[in-house]
Amino acid sequence: MKHSALIICTMALVLPAGLATGPALADEARLQTVLDAQPEETQARYSHRHPRQTLEFFGIEPGMTVLEALPGGGWYTRILLPYLGADGTLIGADYSREMFPLFGFFSEEQLEAKKTWVEDFKADANGWSGEDGAAVEAFAFGSMPGELKNRADAVLLIRALHNLNRFESQGGFLSAALADVHSVLKPGGIVGVVQHRAPAEMPDEWADGSHGYLKQDFVIERMKAAGFEFIAASEVNANAKDQPGEADIVWRLPPTLATSRDNPELAEAMKAIGESDRMTLLFRKPE
Repeated sequence: MKHSALIICTMALVLPAGLATGPALADEARLQTVLDAQPEETQARYSHRHPRQTLEFFGIEPGMTVLEALPGGGWYTRILLPYLGADGTLIGADYSREMFPLFGFFSEEQLEAKKTWVEDFKADANGWSGEDGAAVEAFAFGSMPGELKNRADAVLLIRALHNLNRFESQGGFLSAALADVHSVLKPGGIVGVVQHRAPAEMPDEWADGSHGYLKQDFVIERMKAAGFEFIAASEVNANAKDQPGEADIVWRLPPTLATSRDNPELAEAMKAIGESDRMTLLFRKPE
């Protein structure tokens, strides 16, 4: 894949390396302490997911109100809660309940559980938060409470866009989610995107999200159409070893290894590739 090593289009003065301010250094130390406290299975993914570099690139700081899309089992949530701290707030946002049946593999019990996801997530996250953790709120895309309008300093869309686009034609799910993202952000608030990246030469039909991948140009244009300014791109989560063919899905790779569960040799080959090649993009809601 041909990607530039790093593209940064800043709209503010950047201090030279080594001249970080006192508060910035304190935030760096706080984040490193949080990362060092995570369990081994979480830290094992750092070489693939680069949480410190990613959160720093997005400008996430303690005390912020941050929306995390599709928090799932809480991999990033458990980092964000103690890092944002007692003055911060984490808002979890799940897919719309109407979207889950379209996957075709969720059981009736799992679909029923989605009815209580908001309360269940808040309970789980409050349990992870600890004494000095962020406050927790939650909603499902397409049904954002009005009181959350203009509340967030930042939104994190980490590996969350492909399924929204996959089912866009069946319910406008990507459009609704991006409308909520725009609404929840304060003017000047930022959106950080980390997304499985399709090779530019792959057919657009293949890169519609159904294989887990989206094209970087498509994501940028879709975000612009939703009212966001493109600020910068980073290659911090790039992986040139990920070269999918038209028969491949992103879930063939770690940690899912969906196509090699009964084939140890293939599983080792997938582990050697590592996690997917990912775009890392920064956007802003205009003032």
